[in-house]
Amino acid sequence: MLKRSFLGVLFFANVLMAQKFEKLALTPPMGWNSWNNFGCDVNEQLIRDVADAMVSSGMKEVGYQYVIIDDCWQGERDDLGFIQPDPERFPSGMKALADYIHSKGLKFGIYSDAGWQTCGGRPGSRGYEYQDALTYAKWGVDYLKYDWCNTEELNAKGAYLTMRNALYAAGRPVVFSICEWGNNQPWEWGRDIGHLWRTTGDIAPIFDGEVGHGSWNSWGVLQILDMRENIRQYAGPDHWNDPDMMEVGNGMTVNQDRAHFSLWCLLAAPLIAGNDIRNMNPVTREILTNKELIAVDQDALGIQGLKYLVKDNWEVWAKPLDKGALALCFLNRTLQPVEVKLDWNEFPVKDDEFHYQYFFNEKEYKIRDLWAKKDLGTTAKLFMTQIAAHDVVVLKLSPVK
Repeated sequence: MLKRSFLGVLFFANVLMAQKFEKLALTPPMGWNSWNNFGCDVNEQLIRDVADAMVSSGMKEVGYQYVIIDDCWQGERDDLGFIQPDPERFPSGMKALADYIHSKGLKFGIYSDAGWQTCGGRPGSRGYEYQDALTYAKWGVDYLKYDWCNTEELNAKGAYLTMRNALYAAGRPVVFSICEWGNNQPWEWGRDIGHLWRTTGDIAPIFDGEVGHGSWNSWGVLQILDMRENIRQYAGPDHWNDPDMMEVGNGMTVNQDRAHFSLWCLLAAPLIAGNDIRNMNPVTREILTNKELIAVDQDALGIQGLKYLVKDNWEVWAKPLDKGALALCFLNRTLQPVEVKLDWNEFPVKDDEFHYQYFFNEKEYKIRDLWAKKDLGTTAKLFMTQIAAHDVVVLKLSPVK
């Protein structure tokens, strides 16, 4: 009895001292999530196979670590209110599945919702936040994506704060992914609550356009890129803007997949794959495991890129990097190839938000093409290239010593 009382006092002391777990996402999280490709069709064998594929494909080697089950894993709550996994889909239980994922050197992620029900109609966490957090800790959960369906009359900041406090009280460090679709400006309040927050509604596997779902739409890559151009100041180590999971390998063209991945890297976005990594073709695998692009995303400065140059049919996104370097992404938004000519002396890059400046007429930089994986000389010469339809050229500029 004394032990139980002590544990109760310790639990409530943790509640009073609650905060988010610090330094779990000093660079944007990398992993895989089931939703984009599989929706509600999830089961334990799929997740085990995905964990195996993350290792065998080389994804783990380049930094992917979270295997995240999205919606529809839930069964019912027991007589005490504790959530149980669907017994038909997850007959071995979540602890056994987490143990398997951990045995691969990976981390285990799960999904819930701040409302009464999840988006897929399964039990949500409203009113059960502390019980769910204790359950996740018992199972060995490392990452929680927390959605926003069926949350009528709830205050977003308050709801996410409650789950943050519950996770902290449970005692197991968990990366907390706020997924309320940007409706309540989470970038303004999310830094002390979560490690990342969705900035828009759901992504769709299209490059340019939108898909209607009755009362809501999902968005193409370019639409998401354009929605939130003025919130980069809120992102940084341990607190990231999240433009949603990636659709690389889910039906777009190779050019579009390459552009999508590049733009997410320039945005310092979480790199959460959403394809069937068990059956990737070599091109998709090459895109998702491009070490030089991943290094741009995972750069130690943690600065989100900005749109710095716009022409009639192409634009350039810039991202300051550690050690005085700079990443540039030349984006062709059109369905026709475009010719690019750039006199470096006429186009200095100025990041007023984070106080970085690059004057190419004063300092020479080496140029590295991160997709061609070759050096292109320096900024002392005019830069010329052709960009295919809906494609990119990504350069890394490093100071010449």
